[in-house]
Amino acid sequence: MNVARVVTRLGGDALAVFPVGGPSGEMLSDLLTKEQISCSTIPISGVTRQSFTVDERKSGAQYRFVLPGPQLSTAEQTQCLDQLAALNPVPAILVVSGSLPPAIAPDFLKQLGQLCARTGARLIIDTSAEALKQATDCGIYMLKPNLRELEALTGLHIHGEAGEVKAARLLITQGLAEVIVLSLGARGALLVTGDSEERFAAIDVPIQSAVGAGDSMVAAMVLGLTRDLPLREAVRFGLAAGAAALITPGTELARREDVERLYVIET
Repeated sequence: MNVARVVTRLGGDALAVFPVGGPSGEMLSDLLTKEQISCSTIPISGVTRQSFTVDERKSGAQYRFVLPGPQLSTAEQTQCLDQLAALNPVPAILVVSGSLPPAIAPDFLKQLGQLCARTGARLIIDTSAEALKQATDCGIYMLKPNLRELEALTGLHIHGEAGEVKAARLLITQGLAEVIVLSLGARGALLVTGDSEERFAAIDVPIQSAVGAGDSMVAAMVLGLTRDLPLREAVRFGLAAGAAALITPGTELARREDVERLYVIET
């Protein structure tokens, strides 16, 4: 949903597809409608989870609380896949973002990958380390792990920059993804493909909140790819969006004027 919100803010065309249940699900749908985000919802019997962030004023520390989500029945999981398969027009890119619901089918991501293979959509995944265990044989175009997730995926203890490149390229060699964008926080990002690697420095901005920075980065990269930006420029656009999210308070996401300003400065 955050990816769809930022794509829309940046002038792109996105559709958020997500399950909705209970009062919190209705509230979430209403908030997205007010923000003029295109949505396609799947009714579920469970209650949509909530998460919240607490900022401690004295120390400046930030704490995130992500409550357990509902389980989706087999029928509800199938409905999610059917709804994606029925999209018209077919999306250019399908983004899987955030953690997967508990007890999701072990082959759910594989089914998404098969759907993308049939429709020609590129699959981009930015999810938790636990969910990434499902990610084999999914036909992923781009994967955006952090260092901890990269270690979990490869089983390697990564040391130094050469180790980061080696681990990322291992995933490509194994056929997990065509492109790895390793998120390195204050060290920026590492882009690895089958025959190249490039590092990008983080953009120095005053940090108010880190919430939504990763989603903002993914959104801008996705939008850049749909606008036929070269891959490295899409990553740079993504870094600008991630930095733009850092300067906004609380759970606010990247703003278009900040993204464009930061991207132009770094060009």
